[in-house]
Amino acid sequence: MEDIIDCPSPNFDERDQPVSILVLHYTGMKDAASAIDRLRDPEAKVSAHYLVAEDGQILRMVPEEKRAWHAGRSYWRGMRNLNAASIGIEIVNPGHEFGYRAFPDEQMNSVLRLAADIVDRYDIPRANVVGHSDIAPARKQDPGELFDWARLAKYGVALARPTKNLMDPHWTDGGFLLALERFGYDVSDPKAAVTAFQRRFRPEQIDGEIEGESRAILLSLLLDRERGRAR
Repeated sequence: MEDIIDCPSPNFDERDQPVSILVLHYTGMKDAASAIDRLRDPEAKVSAHYLVAEDGQILRMVPEEKRAWHAGRSYWRGMRNLNAASIGIEIVNPGHEFGYRAFPDEQMNSVLRLAADIVDRYDIPRANVVGHSDIAPARKQDPGELFDWARLAKYGVALARPTKNLMDPHWTDGGFLLALERFGYDVSDPKAAVTAFQRRFRPEQIDGEIEGESRAILLSLLLDRERGRAR
């Protein structure tokens, strides 16, 4: 891709797994400069492969062939500690702590362009394009409920929220958690896992309570996977 500025971080090491996951974050700091400084600070021991500013400018901080330190303790679809298997994109936004706000169109367009390129080159399944909250639900909220997942889904980069022919399977709460684990989440903290699922797929009500709409959405996602529609 063109128009990417190199802004190297020293915080990386060698991969020992092929890339199969794309993780999206928000920076969660007061401004872009603070986030960039932290991601380049050797003492911080955090980094990402890319950072996307609010005006859409993309910075390359760690080469894709190296392991950036962005995911931390994490789990998705049977894999743990996902730094080795993932590419991480930090998206400048103050986050829930410093005044969470919608992501500007210029920024989202750059995220879409970058994510689409990465997904295409590594053949990453849409189900493996995730937020930090999906892979670390007990610790993280980013990129959060205001992130425009629908824009990525429209272009086949991420899973779409199911909206048609939804049916509540009336699972017990335990049955829902088993289904959620089957879909990919770590459910060791049940309320956090449900909250993360809602933040991603039903953001208008994020309360961690298992109810009919969440059950119906999860059932649809699992059925689409079984039919080969939600790779």
